Amino acid sequence: MHCEFLGETPILLLHSIFVRELYLSRVNQARQYDEVVIADAGGNTQRGMLAARAVSRAATPRATMRLDGHVHVWAPPKLADKYPYVGQLAGAAGAEPPIEGTMEQLLEQMDAADVQGALIVQPGCHQFDHSYVSHALKRYPDRLVGCLLADPSPSGSGAAAISKLAKEGYRAVRFNPYLWPDGEKMTNKEGREMYKLAGELGLPVGHMPFKGLLHHIEEIETLLKEYPQTKCIIDHYGFCNARMGEDFERLLTLAAFPQVYVKVSAHFRVSNEEFPYVDLRTQIRRLVNAFGAHRVMFGTDFPWVMDKCGYVNAWSVIEEGDKVTNSSLLTDEEKQFLYSGTLLSLLPGAWQ
Repeated sequence: MHCEFLGETPILLLHSIFVRELYLSRVNQARQYDEVVIADAGGNTQRGMLAARAVSRAATPRATMRLDGHVHVWAPPKLADKYPYVGQLAGAAGAEPPIEGTMEQLLEQMDAADVQGALIVQPGCHQFDHSYVSHALKRYPDRLVGCLLADPSPSGSGAAAISKLAKEGYRAVRFNPYLWPDGEKMTNKEGREMYKLAGELGLPVGHMPFKGLLHHIEEIETLLKEYPQTKCIIDHYGFCNARMGEDFERLLTLAAFPQVYVKVSAHFRVSNEEFPYVDLRTQIRRLVNAFGAHRVMFGTDFPWVMDKCGYVNAWSVIEEGDKVTNSSLLTDEEKQFLYSGTLLSLLPGAWQ
């Protein structure tokens, strides 16, 4: 018996088991649609549209749950001796982060936005020292889940670190291609070893193509073909601008790989407008058409979002856009997948 059910009355226990098994069975039914190959890069064929809609009908998570698929936290300067800054974040004059982003501040914002859980991606300012994020996971185990940062150094310690952190409860891995040594790619010996291991451990790998998807998509495709058992996540719309150029069309072709998921997160990074980023609506719709809502997830990119539209507003991008355009971008079922269902199925048991 799973420990998350301990302490419930027998009736509630049976009800919890029934609801959980019913949901999982519907998710499994939905996964058969993963085999559908979208016929064109835009994902707008009738077959692709029908598949996406059928998946939404097949498995519908509870509507009230919100899970943030992409946040960061880092130690405040006063704790830098205990949790040292190692790397340098964008916009920072030195090792100290340019803005605050503590676990307490994250939880305060989550509470204000009625967000039940979040996936913390190890930040660059702590690089491979995961102690602060680990502290956050231990302090808020029911709400926070960790995504570790892969270490591609030639020492070959990256795979061992993944194994260690997975045992400590981390549920995903991030590949930052700019941490690879100069001239090396994510498909080198260390990259392949870590990517393969992540799949064996059931940890999805998130990709951060910060300087442009076209610089890295061939490496990503190689890994997808050679290690199909490893789930793959493309962060922040693939860093494809709302103008939807060649990079976005290439992103859509990844829908042909059933193990690929996409985050519609950090809207401010790819939009050319202010909140509610109406220019992203077509991009979101095409991603859902191509991948199906069950392979698209929502994220805010806290704390960076705080200097933009703010955390609470970030959770209303779609709804406020609906008001501005007097149209509904997504169905209720599709929004439920983006807001929680996709993460629940990708990381089963992470949030209870």
